[in-house]
Amino acid sequence: MLARSCLRSTRAFAGLRNGAVQISKRAASSSSSGSTAELPLRLNIAAAASTALAAGSIAWYYHLYGPTADAATPAEEGLHPTHYPWVHQQWFKTFDHQALRRGFQVYREVCSSCHSLSRVPYRALVGSILTVDEAKALAEENEYDSEPNEQGEIEKRPGKLSDYLPAPYKNDEAARFANNGALPPDLSLMVKARHGGCDYIFSLLTGYPDEPPAGAQVGAGLNFNPYFPGTGIAMARVLYDGLVEYEDGTPASTSQMAKDVTEFLNWAAEPEMDDRKRMGMKVLVVTSVLFAVSVWVKRYKWAWLKSRQVKYDPPKDTSAPRRY
Repeated sequence: MLARSCLRSTRAFAGLRNGAVQISKRAASSSSSGSTAELPLRLNIAAAASTALAAGSIAWYYHLYGPTADAATPAEEGLHPTHYPWVHQQWFKTFDHQALRRGFQVYREVCSSCHSLSRVPYRALVGSILTVDEAKALAEENEYDSEPNEQGEIEKRPGKLSDYLPAPYKNDEAARFANNGALPPDLSLMVKARHGGCDYIFSLLTGYPDEPPAGAQVGAGLNFNPYFPGTGIAMARVLYDGLVEYEDGTPASTSQMAKDVTEFLNWAAEPEMDDRKRMGMKVLVVTSVLFAVSVWVKRYKWAWLKSRQVKYDPPKDTSAPRRY
């Protein structure tokens, strides 16, 4: 009797254990199926959150720095310049090459005595501002160092199209000595280096008043300009009506010369702008055609799957008695 009762208790315990294991398996399977069903939802939530975070970061960066990245912030600049409707900044517009030619003339006759364009070669002027013969003649007006000869001496040679526009001074020390300690900056990237770009350059050139306003304190050797940081600038007013004589007969007013030289400096900072816009239009046209073709191919390839019909054919009932 004792052995039989022990055997029964053992069998009961084994049955309880098997039942618990089966219950745990069912719970695990149900939980795994539930977690599997929740996985796409979690992925969608994660994707939406990451997209929102990226869009928010871009919007915040745009709010802080604007559409362009400048070397100086608005707080570091002077009076905020007025925004002017520059034609070349529109999407489907290019540089006014007549204005570029006039601006280059203003730079040569006025600005080049102090400021350099060390990043602009003569070959970049060909086709946009000057012809090939004009650029060659302009380059040959200056002399550049050649390769050392057999004696190791460096001789001078006429300039070529591959040479860069010469600087007005040999070094920074000479430039400071000639300008009472002030160093005239290089103008190659000046439009990109200042907040406001073309608006700042134009406002600076035309913003010199006849007399400083009452209460304005200007240091010794400085000139008042509200658009320059601190309102005290070492460069005096350089543009006056009739200062240059344009070859096309355009009246050389102060604002006209400032506009022309500003557009020229914008071209010097990004001479590839016209080509970039032209290539951008080509890319947009090609990608639009490819997108339309890809949509048509996708619809054509998946048409058989999306247009098929699925019908349910129930099994025949075999429980009914057969008739003979």
